[in-house]
Amino acid sequence: MAVRHFSLVRTPLARLREDAMEPDRDICSAKGCQADAAWDLQWNNPKIHTPERRKSWLACDEHRASLSDFLGSRGFLRDVVPHRPAV
Repeated sequence: MAVRHFSLVRTPLARLREDAMEPDRDICSAKGCQADAAWDLQWNNPKIHTPERRKSWLACDEHRASLSDFLGSRGFLRDVVPHRPAV
C-alpha cells in the first residue's frame, strides 16, 4: 500500500524546526504560512478516533477556508472556533 503525503499542512517536526526561535507563538498550520493563528479547526477521523476526540489545526484568516475545505471534503471537520492561545 502506497503512503500518500499531503503538503497542505506542515508536519509537527517541520513546525519545530521553523519555529525554534518562537516556541510560544501559535501560527497557521498551512504549509509555509507564518501568520498568527486566528481560528481553531477541530476535527477527527471517524475511522480511527472516538466521536468525542478532537484534533486541531490552527488557521489564519487567509487559510481558514482552504483548510476547512480540505478537512470537510474528507468528512473530518467537526467545528471551527476562534483560536484562544493557551495562557
